[in-house]
Amino acid sequence: MLSVARNDISGPELVPISKRSSLTTNQIRGFWASWGGWTLDGMDSVIYALVLVPAMTALLPNSGIAPTKVNIGYYGSLSFTLFLIGWGLAFLWGPVGDKFGRVRTLMLTIVWYSVFTFLSAFVTTWWELAILRLLAGIGIGGEWAMGGTFVAEEWPENRRRTGAGYMHTGYYVGFFLASLANYGVGSHFGHYGWRVMFIVGGAPALLLAWLRHGVTEPVTWKKKENVIRSWAIWRPFAALFISPWRRRTILNALFMMASICGLWAGTVYVPTAITTLALAGGRSAPAAAQLASYGMMLIGLATILGCLLMPWLAERISRRGALAFFFTLMLIFIAVTFGKVFYMRAGALPLFFLCLFFLGLGGANFAVYTLWLPEQYPTECRASAFAFATSFARFGGAGISFLVATGVRHYGSLGTPVALTSTAFGVGLLLIPFGAETRGQELPG
Repeated sequence: MLSVARNDISGPELVPISKRSSLTTNQIRGFWASWGGWTLDGMDSVIYALVLVPAMTALLPNSGIAPTKVNIGYYGSLSFTLFLIGWGLAFLWGPVGDKFGRVRTLMLTIVWYSVFTFLSAFVTTWWELAILRLLAGIGIGGEWAMGGTFVAEEWPENRRRTGAGYMHTGYYVGFFLASLANYGVGSHFGHYGWRVMFIVGGAPALLLAWLRHGVTEPVTWKKKENVIRSWAIWRPFAALFISPWRRRTILNALFMMASICGLWAGTVYVPTAITTLALAGGRSAPAAAQLASYGMMLIGLATILGCLLMPWLAERISRRGALAFFFTLMLIFIAVTFGKVFYMRAGALPLFFLCLFFLGLGGANFAVYTLWLPEQYPTECRASAFAFATSFARFGGAGISFLVATGVRHYGSLGTPVALTSTAFGVGLLLIPFGAETRGQELPG
């Protein structure tokens, strides 16, 4: 039985915030390591979305499956499902980060997903790719939790809010890098372009190993290092389910489950949708691939703007209000973009791109968690809480992804199944008033 004294994990106190502080070398270098890892995460995730059609077209015949549009959508969705299961398993990094440190665990997660992304370039069947995506997902899910926790604990209290917004822009800069790579590399190597993209996605992790050199653990963690290291490794995780943290933990996981619908419906299926619309409009396959890259660049730009807006919104209208704002955008524009615009017979692409901007802006809902989650938990279990909320809900997302795959096969199209995922944001909006509001509070010790 877990025995955690109430004074081991105390609630946050309301403390006035002082004037803006300067950053130390460790804070700057550690931020760039966290930001760089999150950038590679975004790049890795979007690479698969960008190469889904050519990769499945090449791999399905080797697996004894005809590469029809329906099969490409179906087996591509199954691969997404396995990726989400891998990301769900990433909650196991949380107790590791709490016990052994944020920086060490951060670098391990980056190396982990980079290796399996690189190996994806050499697969011969779709199920080999799916297994490697599952393994890569385990690393990707852990990086966000470790990077977000490091920035929250290491940056000065009066700069922590903007630091969360800045750090989260990395994921969407990864969209740009993946899109640029697809435009300049993937679309110019013919049948091997998708393999080159996976090589590009796996290689940059070596740079982060250099960037990590000399970065020390946050002072907040080091103050409690001896206490935490004496705990059993499961204890930080178990602490999430005792009072007063249980309700927060469950709600945060549910919020994240709604957000996953936005990423794996409103974003990941965008390249496939653009490719489908472009090919139906008579464009060539290379031209369609370039348009898909433009679409992801647009989403990335809009989401970066949303991430920069997030700290202001969170202070102006509260953490819950900021999340509600982004959820509302996702609710409306997933339904409109995939339920209506995708099925238009004429002029669909320009309007589809217009909708993508608002989908991208709404995608900044993930940045709210980078700020909000660390504020809700103490140092002893902060990384575990972050990892659980951002990873465990992926199991639910995997189920949603499987339902989308089934819907694609049933409808013979991805439009309606993806549009239906917008309902998750309606449920999320109903739950937001029950979340913990932490505006005006310092990070708990």
